Amino acid sequence: MAQTPEGRVKAACVAVIKKHDAYYFFAAANGYGRAGIPDIIVCFRGFFLGIECKAGKNKPTALQEREIAHIHRAGGSAMVVREDGIDLLDNWFEERK
Repeated sequence: MAQTPEGRVKAACVAVIKKHDAYYFFAAANGYGRAGIPDIIVCFRGFFLGIECKAGKNKPTALQEREIAHIHRAGGSAMVVREDGIDLLDNWFEERK
């Protein structure tokens, strides 16, 4: 089956996460979780990171922006990653080594 553009961004993020041997999971989107949770949740050396994956010019929804802001207020990190921003994710890991 062909991968969606956002699916390719998620796959690229997972490759970077695995490269750094970090713990991660995909947040469940089955109606039992809270709306707007980032696509990928990461823990690396005690640091929390929420990753919202977007393709092209797509922007986070208001709920996603709310969750990203809440993560920042709680002392964690959160970012929106697009096709051209995979290096930002890699840099996040490198800065915490």
